[in-house]
Amino acid sequence: MAASPILEINNVHASYGNIKALKGISLKVMEGEIVSIIGANGAGKSTALMCICGIVPVSEGDVRYQGASILQTAAEKLPIMGLCQVPEGRRIFPRLSVKENLILGAFYRRDNDEIDNDIERVFSYFPVLKERFDQHGGTLSGGEQQMLAIGRALMSRPKLLLLDEPSLGLAPMIVQRIFEIIEEVNKKDGVTVLLVEQNANLALQSSVRGYVLETGSVTMEDDAELLLNNQEIRKAYLGE
Repeated sequence: MAASPILEINNVHASYGNIKALKGISLKVMEGEIVSIIGANGAGKSTALMCICGIVPVSEGDVRYQGASILQTAAEKLPIMGLCQVPEGRRIFPRLSVKENLILGAFYRRDNDEIDNDIERVFSYFPVLKERFDQHGGTLSGGEQQMLAIGRALMSRPKLLLLDEPSLGLAPMIVQRIFEIIEEVNKKDGVTVLLVEQNANLALQSSVRGYVLETGSVTMEDDAELLLNNQEIRKAYLGE
């Protein structure tokens, strides 16, 4: 049986005042996929994720999750529905411990007996967080904070995980590990992933499909492997 779309963005427009950030973009994510949105700074990548989450209002078009429109759904209700975002810049709670940050990720859950098991599952992906269990989030390195932000999102048991620039400001070795874990979460836990990323090479290597966003419009979409081998993409985004 073919996979069905877990997320559909249909002709979405969004603006910041008089500045049009999205000009009718459409994309879909099938259940079980990792899909990337690549593009330069200011292309509208992060705005697309914020429209999905209801943080930036959609002026025209529709966003559908599991077949139903979520335009009228409050952002804080989406994690209960299985849609969770790891925002750009991580945005952990710096004065709370690693443990407290992770528990907050399970804030809406009522299956308390399973929460400890899921903390251990997060530690299986990010062993360093177990070593920092009682340490304040603000004292972690940038890479550890990114791991904590992803771990906190996993505590909500998401069906669809939105990742906004997970490589931003991190050392190459840490970036490689973060992407390995994204692939593991997708394969082992069955979490569908929509990934916004400037590191086009790494993003497309981890994805099955990709979309190219330029000045608020989708200019290209294809299988990730074909995009990686596209000469225009290689010249514009891969420095070749």
